[in-house]
Amino acid sequence: MNRKEREVKDFLDIVDILKRCNTIRLGLINQGVPYVVPVSFGLDIVDGKVVLYFHGAGAGLKADCIAQNNHVCIEGDIFYKVEPTQRGITARYESVIGNGVVSKIEGEEKIHGLRKLVEHYGYDEYPIDRCKGLDHTAVYKVVLSSLTGKRNLPND
Repeated sequence: MNRKEREVKDFLDIVDILKRCNTIRLGLINQGVPYVVPVSFGLDIVDGKVVLYFHGAGAGLKADCIAQNNHVCIEGDIFYKVEPTQRGITARYESVIGNGVVSKIEGEEKIHGLRKLVEHYGYDEYPIDRCKGLDHTAVYKVVLSSLTGKRNLPND
């Protein structure tokens, strides 16, 4: 990280930024070429590691990329504004970047992942087991092996 003064070092602070993101971008490899797709997500902390959950169609480019290479990069950010400073202009933001391994999940783990996803968006009581598209929805989890945070807030 080039601007060390902007680094967020505390794990719980980094997780807090991630929890406040409304979308993450999932970086995949498509036949040797980067492919980035925005996804809705939910999260857990398991054994001190962040586990993310997202869903999608059971077939398609995202599923093909995951089948080719299960190593992923995630990025999430909260953009506040651009403002003038004494040195020019700057963006005010908080962001996270992580790396991990993605896998498709089934059964109770699939339901748990979807539960985490709907909870992230404030629908804690949504009856996932009665969802008409459940059988056609693929659910994935990403276990992050690394996670960094960065912020540039006013008065930082």
